[in-house]
Amino acid sequence: MSAIRDYWILVLLVNLTVHTWTAVAQSNNGPIVTTLQGRLQGKVLDVGGRTVNAFLGIPYGAPPVGPRRFKPPIAAEPWNGIYNASSYPNTCMQLPDTTFPGYKGAEMWNPNTHVSEDCLYLNVWQPSPVPVGATVMVWIYGGGFMSGTASLDVYDGRYIAATQGVIVASMNYRTGAMGFLSLGNSEAPGNAGLMDQNLALTWIKENVASFGGAPNKVSIFGESAGAASVSYHLLSPMSKNLFQRAIMESASALSPWALLPDAEAHRRGVELAKAVGCSTDSDIEETIECMRGVPALTISENEWVVWGLCQFPFAPVVDGNFIREHPTVSLQTGNLKQTDVMVGFNNDEGVYFLLYGAPGFSKDTQSLITREQYLEGIKMSVMGINDISVDALSFQYIDWVNFDQPSMYRDAIDNLSGDYNFICPALSFGKAMASFMGRNTYQYKFVHQASNFPWPKWTGVMHGYECEFVFGLPTDQKNNYTQEEAVFATQMMTYWANFAKTGNPNKQTLEDPAPDVWQPYTEEGQEYLILDVGGNRMANGPRSKSCAFWDNYLWELDRKTGTRSFFLLCYILRTV
Repeated sequence: MSAIRDYWILVLLVNLTVHTWTAVAQSNNGPIVTTLQGRLQGKVLDVGGRTVNAFLGIPYGAPPVGPRRFKPPIAAEPWNGIYNASSYPNTCMQLPDTTFPGYKGAEMWNPNTHVSEDCLYLNVWQPSPVPVGATVMVWIYGGGFMSGTASLDVYDGRYIAATQGVIVASMNYRTGAMGFLSLGNSEAPGNAGLMDQNLALTWIKENVASFGGAPNKVSIFGESAGAASVSYHLLSPMSKNLFQRAIMESASALSPWALLPDAEAHRRGVELAKAVGCSTDSDIEETIECMRGVPALTISENEWVVWGLCQFPFAPVVDGNFIREHPTVSLQTGNLKQTDVMVGFNNDEGVYFLLYGAPGFSKDTQSLITREQYLEGIKMSVMGINDISVDALSFQYIDWVNFDQPSMYRDAIDNLSGDYNFICPALSFGKAMASFMGRNTYQYKFVHQASNFPWPKWTGVMHGYECEFVFGLPTDQKNNYTQEEAVFATQMMTYWANFAKTGNPNKQTLEDPAPDVWQPYTEEGQEYLILDVGGNRMANGPRSKSCAFWDNYLWELDRKTGTRSFFLLCYILRTV
């Protein structure tokens, strides 16, 4: 009798447990998850007939305000009760882009939530039914370390979660001076924005099992400054145990704008202090204390006053803590996380930035620039180089076969700017990673211009416009893409998710929509995949000649033919 009684007690307990969990997880007001900080209540999303649970605005860091401004983050405090995680959080401090008011191509990248210093929150999308031990994909947005937010429509994680069965997460992190002011002491050490990302990755590792994810199956991916951030996590000993694989879209730590020399970072910090009315004649701690009393908006409004060479006012530095040595040293010595990586770029990376002030460029014309405007554009794109180097760049990028084409100079400066800032730095980082034995490296080139692309057709496949396909927006009819683009986006989501799951983006099952054609990169073949809505295909040697020019020739030419220009300090591409 005792055994029978125990059996029925066990059955009752199991049923009570199941029904209790079901009631909590499927509450009338939304799904509930219990984390180490407390309980969260999200919301249910319908995604093409599938269900995704979204938990938005989860606090991972304490508000970095008052005495915490400019400093590395600390973990958020636990809470009592149930935290409402059903709406996107604040965006970190930044100014919106007002160059093209009301223009979709610019507005789509502007903050879409309230801007505040209280911004250390993350988002999680969970497929339903809730998985067990699922792969986790963590997105890091771009924006030149000066802007960006995880809540943009183009970064909506619901489509990847719904179709790929993975947990998707993203975080907000501090940008501009709030995230990267570096004055060489513990009060403003620099790299606070990267430390924000590190804290978010720590939170995800510690809590993702509550969402059905596997803490040891976390992959990170990002675009532009987000890709540079991904590469810094590969380089930093503080992050190496927080993720498994990495995807870098259109940049790396080798990008010339992604690292500031210490002295230049300090100079800009001092100039910003002067601009906001803080004395720099006294002790540096007093200067920082003064800057902490300045309204956050005033800081943001004055960041671009200190703009100098290397394009963006504030960026990461070698701080001896998070970034312990120059990225090229780490790549040469193998002192980084040696793992599988995917690296790629878009066909026309440079043109987006040329529209913001290069001589002769305008979104309202064909921008058929003259030779004189071309040369001025070179000087603007690669600041500080001498005239001999300008001539060398001009010669390298002129299309001598199609010299008489009206668009020749326009296309040449687009290629030059894209190679310098994004393509060659990304490929150089991937090449270095491929040299580590037993690890997979995959490279791609994205060449499709969306059918609803907001910019003029002549601008091509611009920086950032692979993101809508990576995140699967074309699979939703309300987003106004073609059926062919929906299929293409599904393939891209599958490539990215397969890589995150296994280190191999290719077809994993017979039903898998990803074509089985993507060969890994080798030093001999320099293989890469061309991603196109009309069909993906393999090719060899992406931008090989142009990148060799940057890596092996131009830096040395400028050094030998002129004074030690600031270009030499900022231009950090090397043969690695």
